[in-house]
Amino acid sequence: MDKIAEKVILVGVETEENYARFEGSMKELKNLTKTAQGEVVFCLTQKRPRVDSQTVIGKGKVEELVQLVDAYEADIVIFNHELTPRQNQLIVEAVGVKVIDRVQLILDIFAMRARSKEGKLQVELAQLNYLLPRLIGQGKQLSRLGGGIGTRGPGETKLESDRRHIRNKIIAIRRELKEVTAHRERSRQKRQSSDIFQIGLIGYTNAGKSTILNLLTTAGTYSEDQLFATLDPLTKKWQLPQGMIVTLTDTVGFIQDLPTQLIEAFQSTLEESRGMDLLLHVVDASANERLQHEQTVVELLNDLDLEQIPVLTIYNKSDQIDETDFVPTLFPNVLVSAKSTLGKEQLTKAVREKMMELLVPYEFDIPSNKGQQLSELTRQTLLLSEVFEEVENVYRVKGFAKKNSKWTRELEK
Repeated sequence: MDKIAEKVILVGVETEENYARFEGSMKELKNLTKTAQGEVVFCLTQKRPRVDSQTVIGKGKVEELVQLVDAYEADIVIFNHELTPRQNQLIVEAVGVKVIDRVQLILDIFAMRARSKEGKLQVELAQLNYLLPRLIGQGKQLSRLGGGIGTRGPGETKLESDRRHIRNKIIAIRRELKEVTAHRERSRQKRQSSDIFQIGLIGYTNAGKSTILNLLTTAGTYSEDQLFATLDPLTKKWQLPQGMIVTLTDTVGFIQDLPTQLIEAFQSTLEESRGMDLLLHVVDASANERLQHEQTVVELLNDLDLEQIPVLTIYNKSDQIDETDFVPTLFPNVLVSAKSTLGKEQLTKAVREKMMELLVPYEFDIPSNKGQQLSELTRQTLLLSEVFEEVENVYRVKGFAKKNSKWTRELEK
């Protein structure tokens, strides 16, 4: 039996600072709520120069909110702004139901989605750090209301217990994460020291990264039209038509105003992207807020010091737009539909061309009795041609390889 969706009222304030992104961000909040299995029954918005320092919305609007909560029998009110502990307390006292903000909602979805041990630990750490200053007034409200959106993860009883307990828990999780991260670091170094070309998928949440991963590698990852469907980095092998094997790593989707707590929490997930030779930035070409999405990802890449890694932009979902009107903003790029077979070909071709720019060309001979070497070369490099020269009894090979791989070292000899 599905549990009955909680009834949610969304609240947003359009200010001088956020008016350009306001509508998109409210729409996103609605999608986030749906992803967290809530049912939006009403959206309350207000225009004011800046948010009210006490209750975010003005006094009159607070009264209106109280009536709406009553009329719609709402279970929870979600604000599109990060609430201070004091604001949260004042609003809860006024409306008498659970009140959370965008950050808590995102953390909640992350708690639902995390699969790996590390992912779960990271979410819990972010949740506990967020809750620590907000313990006042939360206890009463939590014990009265039971679970639901905003309380998944660590669970109420732990939250009601004292702060010392939470602080100890934070220290313990940090310690555990260190070990998990060290382990991941080791396996990453192993991958890096190998001659394998590594590709990372990045992009705004729901742009189609997992779909593209599935298309290229038949990986069968979870790809659904949902925000944050992928949380744990997943690495799969992808064999290019010529035989070269590369790895593809899917990362968590970005989102505007991604809470800083989360960027910290998912450092190690995003750390995965640091060792990449190439990033594929997947953009939903059909999204109304496409430019905003692109900007968000580009800014986050800079925040995470990833701007030095080469990027190929993949404009996805071309089946949902009129291609003749489409004006790309990021270069180099390729426009595809990951849902079509042609999409796979176009994508493979574009990635291959980009790889040839990044790899080093080679040309040498392999003696005909070294067949093993030839098959290794096929898997580890982008082999363009092999010609058997009868007179010399050798294979003359041409192609492209990773800069410090054994094949380029071979050349230097």
